[in-house]
Amino acid sequence: MNLNQLLPIAQIDTSYAEEHERTYSSWFDSAYWFPEQASEFAHRSDYLFMAISYIALFFFIIICIVMFVFVWKYRRRPGHEPQPSPSHHTGLEIFWSVIPSIILAWIFFEGASGYFDMRVPTDDAEEIYVTASRWNWQFRYPNGDMSSELHLVNDKPVKLIMQSTDVLHSMFISAFRQKMDIVPGRYTYAYLKPTMIGKFRLSCTEYCGKEHSRMRTLCQVHPDEETRRTSTEWIRAEHKPWENGERLYKMNCSGCHKIDGQAATGPALNLLWAKGQEELIDGTKVDVTEEYIRESILYPEKAVVAGYGPVSKMNSFEGKLTPDQIIDLTVYIKYLSDPQKYDIEYETADDGTTLVVPSTNGSSSPEANKDDAAEETSDEEATKSDEENNNEESN
Repeated sequence: MNLNQLLPIAQIDTSYAEEHERTYSSWFDSAYWFPEQASEFAHRSDYLFMAISYIALFFFIIICIVMFVFVWKYRRRPGHEPQPSPSHHTGLEIFWSVIPSIILAWIFFEGASGYFDMRVPTDDAEEIYVTASRWNWQFRYPNGDMSSELHLVNDKPVKLIMQSTDVLHSMFISAFRQKMDIVPGRYTYAYLKPTMIGKFRLSCTEYCGKEHSRMRTLCQVHPDEETRRTSTEWIRAEHKPWENGERLYKMNCSGCHKIDGQAATGPALNLLWAKGQEELIDGTKVDVTEEYIRESILYPEKAVVAGYGPVSKMNSFEGKLTPDQIIDLTVYIKYLSDPQKYDIEYETADDGTTLVVPSTNGSSSPEANKDDAAEETSDEEATKSDEENNNEESN
């Protein structure tokens, strides 16, 4: 994963449209109106929708024809007097009561049975936990892996256990014909069984704030479990700190903080470290240090940046991120300001602690620079002391 993968939404949508471009026979084909059918329930949902549409269209045409015929035939004309008409017609009344009732009963049966199929998961369905927050998605898989995109296995049933950390959200995957509200303070559930390999849009369809339209991601269906695992498995030690931080940013921060210099719900992160100082809502200024970043993540209400108050809109990540993850995010923020300088790596000390050290490309971290400077100063002082001693001995 790298910065090139953080494509603008417009580019993602363009590639999606090209990948999922389809053909259809006519506008009577459901493919004309709907996305591809990528789940076990999609065909039944489209079938019922189109059936109701055709039934409604049929009766609409019949009623319009009869109405125009009667309006023309029985219009007021000179020499024509109103004729007596029957008050009722038993056969006709039975016909237009029984036939529509049978049609409505069939529609109810098809809709109810389809709904129960979509709501009741099978016993072998794998469980994936979904966390929605303004304005991010986080998916946790049975093996403990996490991702900001939903990864599924083709023909494998899935039960989504969903929760919200703030306000009401709603998960919608149009290609699956599946939508479910995500309510704060409780779990809600959705059942999926994908039947098509590919990438599909996943979005929030419940207004959740001013960045609601950006709360979208992708659902990717893989051919087998092994392929899915390679997409979701993330071993921290195999990646550089900024890469780990980038992953955490996409899962937790991208909904509110941009990295293109544009302000959003929160300040742009690519400008943060380079500025050196931030002005707060009380007019004071603070130095942008590692400690400032850590406190802003854990206690966002302590130092609210000017223009983003009067209270912080950011949720606290205390207890949600580990110290190592906070380090990764900090390095990523530094990396955004100077990729060459902060392209650094991990190293394990003798006591087991994780250190951030310069990578083999010659760039270095601020901590390493401080250590080098201290060593150089110590060497200079020792050399100067030796020269003074030699001068005293010669005298």
